[in-house]
Order: sequence, then C-alpha cells, then structure tokens
Amino acid sequence: MADKNNIAALLQQVHAMTSVLDNIGSYAYCKDLSGKYTYVNADVAALFQTSVQDIIGKDDSHFFDLNLLDELLKNDRKVIFDKVSLVFEESNLIKSTGKVHTYKTIKNPIFNEFGEIIGLSGISTDITMQKSLEEDNQDQKHLFDVILNNIDAYIYMKDAKRRYRYVNRRVAELIGLPAEEIIGKLDTDVVSWTDADYFWQTDKLAFERNERVVINETLESSDKKTQHYLSTKVPFQLRGDMSTMIAFSTNVTELYQLKEKFEQLANTDVLTSIYNRRYFFDNANREFNRAKRHQQALAVISLDVDHFKTVNDQYGHPVGDQVLIKIAQLITPTIRAEDIFARIGGEEFSILLPNISLSQSLQAAERLRDLLDKKPILINKNIMLSIKISLGVSVLKASDNCFQDLYARSDSALYQAKSRGRNHVYLIN
Repeated sequence: MADKNNIAALLQQVHAMTSVLDNIGSYAYCKDLSGKYTYVNADVAALFQTSVQDIIGKDDSHFFDLNLLDELLKNDRKVIFDKVSLVFEESNLIKSTGKVHTYKTIKNPIFNEFGEIIGLSGISTDITMQKSLEEDNQDQKHLFDVILNNIDAYIYMKDAKRRYRYVNRRVAELIGLPAEEIIGKLDTDVVSWTDADYFWQTDKLAFERNERVVINETLESSDKKTQHYLSTKVPFQLRGDMSTMIAFSTNVTELYQLKEKFEQLANTDVLTSIYNRRYFFDNANREFNRAKRHQQALAVISLDVDHFKTVNDQYGHPVGDQVLIKIAQLITPTIRAEDIFARIGGEEFSILLPNISLSQSLQAAERLRDLLDKKPILINKNIMLSIKISLGVSVLKASDNCFQDLYARSDSALYQAKSRGRNHVYLIN
C-alpha cells in the first residue's frame, strides 16, 4: 500500500513538473549521449510542428538544418565532453518553417548516481525578436552617428550635472579628445574651467527655462582668433527622468566677419576710409540728444579745402582724390578718440567734438588750419601742393532744438571763413 502511495505521489510530482515545464514560455529538453531527445516540453513540439512522441528518440538532424548552422552540435559536445554548464546564444535553422531563430540557451550535463554523465538538459528562450530590435537599434544608432558626425555643426548632449552624454566628431575634434573619453565626464574635466563655465551659462538657460534657447556664443581658437557660433539648445527628458539638454552649434565666424565688413563699408567713406556722411549724422543726432539731456558741451567743426576746383582743373581728378586722402590721413591722428571725423561730400569734412568748450574747439580748429598751412602735400612723389583749408566752428546752445541747428551754424561759419579770404577759422555762437 505504501509503494502504491509513493508511486502515486511520484506520478503526481512528474505531472506537476511536466505542467510547469510546458508553461514556462521556453523550450525545455533532455538528450542522451548520442544526441537523441529523451524529453521535450510542449513548446519544443510546437516549434517542430509535430508531437512529443514523434520527437523522442530522434536527434537534431531531423529538426534543424545542421549543414548550415552547426552551433548546436558544437555546444552539445562541449557540455558532454568537458562536463561543463554553458550559457550562450545560438542560432538554428528550423526545417519545418525554414526560418532562423536565435536562442538564449542554458545547457547542463546530466549525471547518474555514480557520477557518470548520461546526457544533457537544456532550456532555450527565443530571443529572435529581441535580437532583431537590437540590430535595428544598432543600425539606427549607426545611421544617426553618420548623420551627426557629418553635419556641419557641433552637437553635444549634457545633463543637468554638467556631464556629457553625447558628442559628435566635430565637438571631439574641437576639445581634442576621442568621443569615448569625453562622454560621461564633466565639462570641467575635458575643457578649461573658463570655457566650461562660459558655455554652462548658456547651457543651463535651457534647463532653467525648460524651453528652446537660441543664442550667440564666442570661443577663442588655438590660434587666438575669436570664433562665433550660433547655438540652439533644447531640453528633454531621458529615461529615468534624467534632465538633459542637446545643443547644436554652427560656426558663423565668416558670416559675422562679413556682417562687420558690410557695416564698416556702410559707415565708411570709400575714398578716404574715414566715416561717411550717413554715419556722421546718425551719431551726431544721438550725441546731440545725449548732450542736451545731460547739459553737456558739444561742438562741430566744418572744414573745406580752399581752391580745390583749381587743383582738379590743373592736375586732374585723380590728383584731387589723392589730396582728399592725404588731408584725411593728416587730420585723423590729431583728433581725440571720442571725436567723429567724416567726409560729408566733395571736399567738405566735419568733426563732431563731445564734451569740449568753446575755447577748446576754436583751438582744435586752429591747430588743423595750421597743420595744413605749414605742411605741403606730396602727391605721386613728384607733385608738391600747398593746400589750405577754411574752418567753421559752432557750439551747442540751449536754444538748439536739433542737431541740424548746431550744424547749420558751423556751415554758416565755414562760409564766413571763406568770405574772409580763406585759410581762416570762424566761429558763430
């Protein structure tokens, strides 16, 4: 009676174990030393599209194309001959479906009560879909790397703790380290504290505002030249609620220099390289308003080349142009940094002098007249000309409503200087 109970209990345990193995979601099996199946669960039968009974006693050649993929046999032999457990990935071509599946497999040797190996057991989990997703992710990552490493921009990711999460090839080259030596490190670990703190000031704006930030940035290159960048910085969340920011920076130094050049050309007289009429009056109007607001002094000197038409008629316009250039070159070093010296048109020039008294402005005008009076101008190394100038001076009055009031008086004073025999300075106040 006890034996029957033991057998019943044992059968119950076997049935329970079989039920468990049939529902673990993996392929469970045992083989003897010749490679023939001695046990398979229901999932193995479903994979081979046959019954459990039809599998028992047969080897893998009935179910797998071992000529194409023989990883299975090699791994089985290693478990049996070396008496070791193995954990590995293997790919097998299923004959019944013609498809290749990849498995995460655990295989262990089976021993009898005498310690002799009598076969092996295995559990294989199909990871084909997982491997396909991993390969897709790798392909996508490679594609993104190709794009980001070849786009004309410096691209990096940084978290809220200032740690780099990604850098493209251009950033790595700019820093001077391989990308793998930058990723995971703080910005202060791979660039100077000064540069790191400078860029962090704009990086953290994206975190603080939690919105896209577009900003101009500058960086001194290794050859000590200032480089200008237009940067877009966008915050986003990585897995695990990690606050991250991605930055796209484009080197716009050439555009910046071109813009500066255009601005310079727009403000500069083409012939003499001093300021032009537009720049003079734009700044003069601002300076007039400032002087009126703060009750400060302001003066204008208007000057004109005496008998300039005679020079053009006698020597030609190219020589006349050289005279104007020489006059500009002589006067420029003599004026203050805050003064604005411009060619108004033809042979007429003007100087705006902030914060200067009436007597000082007259002295300045007289120095310029004396400079030209005593210094003949040499043109083309063979023409020596004695050039004289007439100058009109005016200073700001409380009754002036606009800069044109001040300028008109200096122009009238210039006319009076010419009327009095030229090579004169005249003041209208």
